Amino acid sequence: MLVYVIAALSALSLAGFVWCALAGLKIRSGWQNGESPLAKWLDARRRAAFNAQLPEALATMSNALRAGFSISQAFDSVVEQGNKPMSEEFAILQQQLRVGMSFEDALESMSARVGSDDLSLVTTAILISRKTGGNVTEIFDKISETIHGRMRIERRVKTLTAQGRMQGALVSLMPLVLGIIMCVLKPGLMIPFLTSATGVVCVVGMAVLMAAGWLMIRKIVRIDV
Repeated sequence: MLVYVIAALSALSLAGFVWCALAGLKIRSGWQNGESPLAKWLDARRRAAFNAQLPEALATMSNALRAGFSISQAFDSVVEQGNKPMSEEFAILQQQLRVGMSFEDALESMSARVGSDDLSLVTTAILISRKTGGNVTEIFDKISETIHGRMRIERRVKTLTAQGRMQGALVSLMPLVLGIIMCVLKPGLMIPFLTSATGVVCVVGMAVLMAAGWLMIRKIVRIDV
Protein backbone atom coordinates (compact mmCIF):
# COMPACT_ATOMS: atom_id res chain seq x y z
CA MET A 1 0.00 0.00 0.00
CA LEU A 2 2.84 2.36 0.85
CA VAL A 3 4.38 1.73 -2.54
CA TYR A 4 1.22 2.80 -4.35
CA VAL A 5 0.91 5.93 -2.20
CA ILE A 6 4.50 6.92 -2.94
CA ALA A 7 4.00 6.21 -6.64
CA ALA A 8 0.85 8.33 -6.73
CA LEU A 9 2.56 11.18 -4.89
CA SER A 10 5.53 10.99 -7.22
CA ALA A 11 3.22 11.12 -10.25
CA LEU A 12 1.37 14.12 -8.85
CA SER A 13 4.64 15.88 -8.06
CA LEU A 14 5.95 15.27 -11.56
CA ALA A 15 2.71 16.50 -13.09
CA GLY A 16 2.89 19.60 -10.91
CA PHE A 17 6.45 20.36 -12.03
CA VAL A 18 5.50 19.96 -15.69
CA TRP A 19 2.41 22.13 -15.26
CA CYS A 20 4.45 24.87 -13.58
CA ALA A 21 7.02 24.79 -16.35
CA LEU A 22 4.35 25.07 -19.03
CA ALA A 23 2.27 27.73 -17.32
CA GLY A 24 5.23 30.02 -16.61
CA LEU A 25 6.29 31.96 -13.56
CA LYS A 26 3.17 34.12 -13.28
CA ILE A 27 0.60 31.42 -12.62
CA ARG A 28 -0.72 33.00 -9.45
CA SER A 29 -1.18 36.45 -10.95
CA GLY A 30 -2.69 34.84 -14.05
CA TRP A 31 -5.39 33.09 -12.00
CA GLN A 32 -6.14 36.33 -10.15
CA ASN A 33 -6.45 38.33 -13.38
CA GLY A 34 -8.55 35.75 -15.21
CA GLU A 35 -5.63 34.78 -17.46
CA SER A 36 -5.02 31.31 -16.15
CA PRO A 37 -4.02 28.49 -18.52
CA LEU A 38 -7.48 26.96 -18.09
CA ALA A 39 -9.21 30.25 -18.90
CA LYS A 40 -7.04 30.75 -21.98
CA TRP A 41 -7.75 27.19 -23.12
CA LEU A 42 -11.51 27.65 -22.73
CA ASP A 43 -11.34 31.01 -24.51
CA ALA A 44 -9.43 29.43 -27.40
CA ARG A 45 -12.02 26.64 -27.67
CA ARG A 46 -14.85 29.17 -27.72
CA ARG A 47 -13.07 31.25 -30.37
CA ALA A 48 -12.48 28.16 -32.49
CA ALA A 49 -16.17 27.23 -32.26
CA PHE A 50 -17.12 30.80 -33.20
CA ASN A 51 -14.82 30.74 -36.25
CA ALA A 52 -16.26 27.40 -37.33
CA GLN A 53 -19.81 28.80 -37.17
CA LEU A 54 -18.95 32.12 -38.85
CA PRO A 55 -19.32 30.97 -42.51
CA GLU A 56 -22.81 29.64 -41.76
CA ALA A 57 -23.71 32.91 -40.03
CA LEU A 58 -22.45 34.89 -43.02
CA ALA A 59 -24.60 32.75 -45.33
CA THR A 60 -27.62 33.38 -43.09
CA MET A 61 -27.06 37.14 -43.10
CA SER A 62 -26.44 37.15 -46.85
CA ASN A 63 -29.72 35.32 -47.51
CA ALA A 64 -31.57 37.70 -45.19
CA LEU A 65 -30.16 40.74 -46.98
CA ARG A 66 -31.10 39.28 -50.37
CA ALA A 67 -34.65 38.83 -49.05
CA GLY A 68 -34.84 42.57 -48.36
CA PHE A 69 -34.08 42.59 -44.62
CA SER A 70 -31.96 45.26 -42.99
CA ILE A 71 -28.57 44.48 -41.48
CA SER A 72 -30.10 44.58 -37.97
CA GLN A 73 -32.77 42.08 -39.01
CA ALA A 74 -30.03 39.92 -40.51
CA PHE A 75 -28.36 39.91 -37.09
CA ASP A 76 -31.68 38.82 -35.57
CA SER A 77 -31.82 35.88 -37.97
CA VAL A 78 -28.39 34.76 -36.75
CA VAL A 79 -29.58 34.96 -33.14
CA GLU A 80 -32.68 32.90 -33.95
CA GLN A 81 -31.12 30.31 -36.24
CA GLY A 82 -27.50 30.16 -35.06
CA ASN A 83 -25.89 27.98 -32.42
CA LYS A 84 -23.84 28.97 -29.41
CA PRO A 85 -21.51 30.84 -29.10
CA MET A 86 -22.44 32.62 -32.34
CA SER A 87 -26.04 33.32 -31.29
CA GLU A 88 -24.89 34.55 -27.87
CA GLU A 89 -22.46 37.09 -29.28
CA PHE A 90 -24.96 38.47 -31.78
CA ALA A 91 -27.59 38.63 -29.04
CA ILE A 92 -25.22 40.78 -26.98
CA LEU A 93 -24.65 42.93 -30.07
CA GLN A 94 -28.38 43.45 -30.49
CA GLN A 95 -28.78 44.32 -26.82
CA GLN A 96 -26.05 46.93 -27.10
CA LEU A 97 -27.79 48.46 -30.11
CA ARG A 98 -31.10 48.58 -28.24
CA VAL A 99 -29.63 50.44 -25.26
CA GLY A 100 -28.30 53.19 -27.52
CA MET A 101 -24.76 52.15 -28.49
CA SER A 102 -23.82 53.19 -32.00
CA PHE A 103 -23.64 50.56 -34.72
CA GLU A 104 -19.89 51.00 -35.22
CA ASP A 105 -19.11 50.81 -31.50
CA ALA A 106 -21.26 47.71 -31.03
CA LEU A 107 -19.52 45.89 -33.88
CA GLU A 108 -16.07 46.87 -32.65
CA SER A 109 -17.04 45.80 -29.12
CA MET A 110 -18.07 42.35 -30.35
CA SER A 111 -14.90 42.03 -32.41
CA ALA A 112 -12.73 42.93 -29.41
CA ARG A 113 -14.72 40.62 -27.11
CA VAL A 114 -14.43 37.57 -29.37
CA GLY A 115 -10.86 38.18 -30.50
CA SER A 116 -11.34 36.51 -33.89
CA ASP A 117 -9.37 37.68 -36.92
CA ASP A 118 -12.16 36.45 -39.20
CA LEU A 119 -14.74 38.48 -37.29
CA SER A 120 -12.48 41.53 -37.47
CA LEU A 121 -12.45 41.11 -41.25
CA VAL A 122 -16.24 40.89 -41.32
CA THR A 123 -16.58 43.94 -39.06
CA THR A 124 -14.26 46.00 -41.26
CA ALA A 125 -16.16 44.95 -44.39
CA ILE A 126 -19.52 45.91 -42.87
CA LEU A 127 -18.30 49.31 -41.68
CA ILE A 128 -16.67 50.12 -45.02
CA SER A 129 -19.74 49.04 -46.99
CA ARG A 130 -21.96 51.26 -44.83
CA LYS A 131 -19.77 54.26 -45.65
CA THR A 132 -19.14 53.55 -49.33
CA GLY A 133 -22.41 51.79 -50.22
CA GLY A 134 -20.88 48.51 -51.40
CA ASN A 135 -22.71 45.22 -51.93
CA VAL A 136 -22.63 43.57 -48.52
CA THR A 137 -23.99 40.23 -49.73
CA GLU A 138 -21.15 39.74 -52.21
CA ILE A 139 -18.63 40.72 -49.54
CA PHE A 140 -20.13 38.15 -47.16
CA ASP A 141 -19.95 35.45 -49.83
CA LYS A 142 -16.30 36.19 -50.60
CA ILE A 143 -15.34 36.26 -46.92
CA SER A 144 -17.18 32.98 -46.37
CA GLU A 145 -15.27 31.36 -49.25
CA THR A 146 -11.99 32.68 -47.83
CA ILE A 147 -12.75 31.29 -44.38
CA HIS A 148 -13.75 27.91 -45.84
CA GLY A 149 -10.47 27.75 -47.78
CA ARG A 150 -8.41 28.63 -44.71
CA MET A 151 -10.24 26.01 -42.63
CA ARG A 152 -9.48 23.35 -45.26
CA ILE A 153 -5.80 24.28 -45.10
CA GLU A 154 -5.84 24.14 -41.29
CA ARG A 155 -7.40 20.67 -41.33
CA ARG A 156 -4.76 19.55 -43.82
CA VAL A 157 -1.97 20.92 -41.63
CA LYS A 158 -3.39 19.18 -38.54
CA THR A 159 -3.50 15.92 -40.47
CA LEU A 160 0.12 16.23 -41.58
CA THR A 161 1.36 17.16 -38.09
CA ALA A 162 -0.72 14.55 -36.21
CA GLN A 163 2.19 12.09 -36.08
CA GLY A 164 4.54 14.70 -34.60
CA ARG A 165 2.03 15.71 -31.96
CA MET A 166 1.41 12.09 -31.02
CA GLN A 167 5.14 11.43 -30.74
CA GLY A 168 5.52 14.47 -28.48
CA ALA A 169 2.75 13.24 -26.19
CA LEU A 170 4.16 9.69 -26.02
CA VAL A 171 7.72 10.87 -25.36
CA SER A 172 6.47 13.19 -22.61
CA LEU A 173 4.38 10.52 -20.87
CA MET A 174 6.82 7.63 -21.22
CA PRO A 175 9.14 8.57 -18.29
CA LEU A 176 6.15 9.08 -15.98
CA VAL A 177 4.60 5.74 -16.92
CA LEU A 178 7.92 3.92 -16.61
CA GLY A 179 8.54 5.52 -13.21
CA ILE A 180 5.18 4.34 -11.89
CA ILE A 181 5.78 0.84 -13.25
CA MET A 182 9.20 0.72 -11.61
CA CYS A 183 7.72 1.84 -8.28
CA VAL A 184 5.26 -1.02 -8.44
CA LEU A 185 7.69 -3.71 -9.65
CA LYS A 186 10.87 -2.59 -7.87
CA PRO A 187 9.83 -0.63 -4.77
CA GLY A 188 13.06 -1.45 -2.97
CA LEU A 189 15.00 0.26 -5.73
CA MET A 190 12.74 3.25 -6.41
CA ILE A 191 11.69 4.29 -2.89
CA PRO A 192 15.24 5.11 -1.71
CA PHE A 193 15.82 6.94 -4.97
CA LEU A 194 12.68 9.09 -4.65
CA THR A 195 13.28 9.88 -0.98
CA SER A 196 16.89 10.98 -1.47
CA ALA A 197 18.05 14.49 -2.37
CA THR A 198 19.79 13.21 -5.48
CA GLY A 199 16.62 11.45 -6.62
CA VAL A 200 14.48 14.54 -6.13
CA VAL A 201 16.96 16.63 -8.13
CA CYS A 202 16.93 14.05 -10.90
CA VAL A 203 13.11 13.99 -10.99
CA VAL A 204 12.93 17.78 -11.13
CA GLY A 205 15.57 17.91 -13.86
CA MET A 206 13.72 15.25 -15.82
CA ALA A 207 10.47 17.22 -15.53
CA VAL A 208 12.15 20.39 -16.78
CA LEU A 209 13.75 18.57 -19.71
CA MET A 210 10.43 16.90 -20.56
CA ALA A 211 8.66 20.26 -20.53
CA ALA A 212 11.36 21.84 -22.71
CA GLY A 213 11.20 18.97 -25.19
CA TRP A 214 7.43 19.08 -25.34
CA LEU A 215 7.49 22.84 -25.97
CA MET A 216 10.04 22.42 -28.75
CA ILE A 217 7.98 19.70 -30.45
CA ARG A 218 4.84 21.83 -30.04
CA LYS A 219 6.63 24.79 -31.60
CA ILE A 220 7.73 22.69 -34.57
CA VAL A 221 4.35 21.12 -35.34
CA ARG A 222 2.26 24.26 -34.65
CA ILE A 223 1.81 26.11 -37.94
CA ASP A 224 -0.34 29.24 -38.10
CA VAL A 225 -2.42 29.56 -41.26
